[in-house]
Amino acid sequence: MPLHWTIDPEFRFVSVVAKGDVSRLEVEQLLDEMASREAMAYRKLFDGWDGDTAMGSEDLLALGVRMRAHHALGPMGPLALVLPDKKAEIVVPILGMLAAADRPMRIFETSQKARRWLVSLGGPLSRSV
Repeated sequence: MPLHWTIDPEFRFVSVVAKGDVSRLEVEQLLDEMASREAMAYRKLFDGWDGDTAMGSEDLLALGVRMRAHHALGPMGPLALVLPDKKAEIVVPILGMLAAADRPMRIFETSQKARRWLVSLGGPLSRSV
């Protein structure tokens, strides 16, 4: 699968890496896993630099609506996105919905910068950081 994730309850951190063509089903599986493990309030790093998607606006909007529904269930953790400018444009509809949550959110050019920012918000992300 093009979407790989790790959920670390000890450090309250979710790391997601996209490599290849990410489908709506894969994003929905990630959201299901995060919800079932009560990880929505964790700090999150989504590295989509090497990812892509063939999802259309209807799929992106549906995912955005689903993510937005989680906002009403409790606090959302900080979100760091690693995306080149051209890919950030693709996910603008989702970014607007994600930004509505009362949480810090930023886009970065490298995962190292994103990690440093997330660490600055409250403790280490893992033993290796």
